[in-house]
Amino acid sequence: MANFDICPKKDGGIMKRILKEGCGTALPPQGCKVAVHYTGTLLNGTKFDTSRDRDGPFKFDLGKGQVIKAWDVGIATMKKGEQAVITCSPEYAYGASGSPPLIPPYATLQFDVEMIDWEAEELTSEQNGVKRMEILTPGKGFITPNDGARVEIHLTGSYKGRIFEDRDATFNIGEGFEDNIISGIDIALKQFKEQESSKLAIDPLFAFGEEGSLEFSIPPDATVEYVVTLKSFEKSKELWQMDTPEKIQCIILKEKGTKYFMKRNYTYANKFYKKIPSYLESEETDTEGDIGEKRKALLLAAYLNMSICNLKLDENFEAKADANKALQLDSQNEKALFRRGLALLA
Repeated sequence: MANFDICPKKDGGIMKRILKEGCGTALPPQGCKVAVHYTGTLLNGTKFDTSRDRDGPFKFDLGKGQVIKAWDVGIATMKKGEQAVITCSPEYAYGASGSPPLIPPYATLQFDVEMIDWEAEELTSEQNGVKRMEILTPGKGFITPNDGARVEIHLTGSYKGRIFEDRDATFNIGEGFEDNIISGIDIALKQFKEQESSKLAIDPLFAFGEEGSLEFSIPPDATVEYVVTLKSFEKSKELWQMDTPEKIQCIILKEKGTKYFMKRNYTYANKFYKKIPSYLESEETDTEGDIGEKRKALLLAAYLNMSICNLKLDENFEAKADANKALQLDSQNEKALFRRGLALLA
């Protein structure tokens, strides 16, 4: 087959010739982990590298700059089972420096590449959690939202091809549940760039769980798909950027937690209570007087509230640990002693 130009600039810098057609129509999405076999040669036929002499195929994350530019471009055009020769000019390979001792400066390279397979990008630490199946629209820049960032998104949820949710939402990262955002989206957005639109596959643990959703007619233990667009975001201050008085303002987290506790939603209440120690635990040596007293009171209330939430959730080991932390602040606190006793008896 003939060579054709696959370079985005259409300058002939990356040429491709298909040796064997692949299967189907699917192409690997940006961010996925691809597995390929390859042999690299100079134009004179000198081989400088091959995966075929090693135990298994070469794997890398597509579109993340882990390989030369020609690979990020060329591999993205290959179907499963396809074999092709990709020829790349120095600008899209190793440039003026080359890669001594095997690749000289300003070398044009050829790669005989076979696409073996690819896996969707996993966005959680869980093996089966939230997968980025495809980046539909690449985002801008390199900055991503952090915990507490204010995000504006559009989301479209589907189950087996049926759209069950299609709306805009604005919320703070880590608090999406307040706007009925499933945790998988909240987690995934921390790896989105501004104006990125991606297709996600979200397993039950990070979606509607064992109960499913009556509102959306989602059965128990269902994997759902979402197309999510991060329209804009404003990063929140990192902890190291805050002074102690600013951190004391996390009293609003206590108020939010109490709101959910009164509704008997102990899981959501605990999420807010848990944030308070992350703000204040490191401030002990820097706080005196009124600020120090406010810090101690907030921490004590947080540990006591975390303890009762964990008791309600039958998380007795955590309930005991939280009560012990409260007792470190106030060794005679009756609530802490009582809740530790309940945890020990459970």
